[in-house]
Amino acid sequence: MRQHGVQIESWGPFAEGKNNIFSDPTLSEIGAAHGKSVAQVVLRWLIQRGVVVIPKSVRPDRMRENIDVFDFELTDDEMARLAAMDTGTTLFFDHRDPRHGQLAQQPRRLTAEAGERGVRRSRDRAGPPIRVA
Repeated sequence: MRQHGVQIESWGPFAEGKNNIFSDPTLSEIGAAHGKSVAQVVLRWLIQRGVVVIPKSVRPDRMRENIDVFDFELTDDEMARLAAMDTGTTLFFDHRDPRHGQLAQQPRRLTAEAGERGVRRSRDRAGPPIRVA
């Protein structure tokens, strides 16, 4: 992608904790070898692959931990072990799945009002919030 001027970014590098990422034995073992957390190993793996990471946190301790990934490097063996964990499938929205296109084309039903700004969310959560007057 880089040859086309595209920078890959990871807006959800921890996959919202899906697949028990924070208790994964491989990630935990690699983290222990470097005195780092699983989150730090994940961030470092992405950074070493040239991916821009944007981890979300509102907790100052986690923010500090997320930035503390530049004092170690993963070995080639560790990088290979982490790459081997890739299943080739997404944990989120899969653009290749035709069912997702069908959901986006269905009309949304308005349900519960969310807040005082006139924002309502659809029952099936397909798509962004709908603003109503």
